[in-house]
Amino acid sequence: MVAAGAEHTAAVSEEGALYGWGWGRYGNLGLGDRNDRLVPEKVSTLNGEKMNMVACGWRHTISVSDTGRLYTYGWSKYGQLGHGDFEDHLVPHKVESLADSFIKQIAGGWRHTMALTSDGKLYGWGWNKFGQVGVGDNADHCSPVLVKFPHEQKVVQVSCGWRHTLAITEEKNVFSWGRGTNGQLGHGESMDRNVPKIIEALSVDGSSGQQIESSKLDPLSGKTWVSPTERYAIVPDESGQTVHSGKGNGGDVSVPENDVKRIRM
Repeated sequence: MVAAGAEHTAAVSEEGALYGWGWGRYGNLGLGDRNDRLVPEKVSTLNGEKMNMVACGWRHTISVSDTGRLYTYGWSKYGQLGHGDFEDHLVPHKVESLADSFIKQIAGGWRHTMALTSDGKLYGWGWNKFGQVGVGDNADHCSPVLVKFPHEQKVVQVSCGWRHTLAITEEKNVFSWGRGTNGQLGHGESMDRNVPKIIEALSVDGSSGQQIESSKLDPLSGKTWVSPTERYAIVPDESGQTVHSGKGNGGDVSVPENDVKRIRM
């Protein structure tokens, strides 16, 4: 698999080898120095441990071994590496506070990081000015903090935008939090949120919500994944149709207000 940061790239081979290339000023390539690389170079500091996934933030990198251990490296001015400090790391370091958890998914934002465990718990850390870590405050966190969901819903998927985060729970509800001034959270308002809030337009709990008519969304079909960008989010249902929220850069996405109608589901 491959992952792209702002100006660097990471990849994991079928054999579990981790590679990095591109801009390396903050150690985000994991190669032990701050030099750029013009071609992929293998990370050689993992003591033989095989990787099975990788994700990139703006200037940091996150990887997970085939045994579910979490590693981070690169820029950590805002604590986004999760090692309990704000120091850059030039090679992959294990996130010790999650050493007893099996990590099944990772996501990197501009300056924050999210990790999902095999038992459905979501952790966040790093830059939190807009509440994008989702833990009820706006302070930066240099160690993983558990994100709480209503009724202790288990999370099955997470994705980071530049300054906001989205997640899907086992009940197939979509939640969002963080920067919301362009409507990218999908809550029908332009405001930030520092805890997960359900996107009612995509709710499948039978209570209430909003339906974007132009999407022909079937709320019972469930959501397969969410993909936020800087200022908007895209959520396809199982038929492959997509629902967008927020304003796209350069007019990529624009959902007129009169396309949204309050309904009971």
